[in-house]
Amino acid sequence: MKTAMLASNDFVGISFWLISMAMLASTVFFFIERNSVKASWRTSITISGLVTGIAFVHYMYMREVWVSTGTSPTVYRYIDWLLTVPLLMIEFYFILSAVKKVSSGIFWRLLVGSLVMLIGGYLGEAGYINITAGFVIGMAGWIYILYEIFSGEAAKEAAKLKGPVNGCFNFCKWVVTLGWSIYPLGYLFGYMIGGTDEASLNIIYNLADLLNKTIFGLVIYQTAKNLTPAGK
Repeated sequence: MKTAMLASNDFVGISFWLISMAMLASTVFFFIERNSVKASWRTSITISGLVTGIAFVHYMYMREVWVSTGTSPTVYRYIDWLLTVPLLMIEFYFILSAVKKVSSGIFWRLLVGSLVMLIGGYLGEAGYINITAGFVIGMAGWIYILYEIFSGEAAKEAAKLKGPVNGCFNFCKWVVTLGWSIYPLGYLFGYMIGGTDEASLNIIYNLADLLNKTIFGLVIYQTAKNLTPAGK
């Protein structure tokens, strides 16, 4: 079997390689540093490591699909999102529960919202349902998530907190708002109204994953370190 080689001018392929290595490095970092934070924060750091670890494995396959065929690895990307996005969403619950007791309803609402968003997007993008219907379902899930973290119970619990935890929650909710807006915009311009080619779309998705997974996790880690007594 002939191995496809990465061309020096294949900027999409290069972005797949760079992001896959960033995900690997992040995974190693999160698991090494997990025990350096207070016990109440370790679940969050573990989840961050799982998110980047799962993404690394899928990026290995996605970059192979792109380099070998020059086509978007849609199936692998959605499998990755189906696993990692719900994990990212429940981080909001664990950020709050690291410092106070909160309702498990927050956990389940964020989990369900993320699944609705992803399943709708995949069914539309893969052609199983009407593209517009898939977009509408996916947007409904995303809006439900935004309501929870801006105005719902999660937002109200976060508002009671001050200092690093409140700052971490707010940073993460804006990542979900601004960083995640890249995905529906990519869907809109890539599949509905046109204007974005496959190459540009994949570079945008790859850079968005770096922000929404690695940097998202690093902010949680930094918050946990700030709240961990020196010499622990």
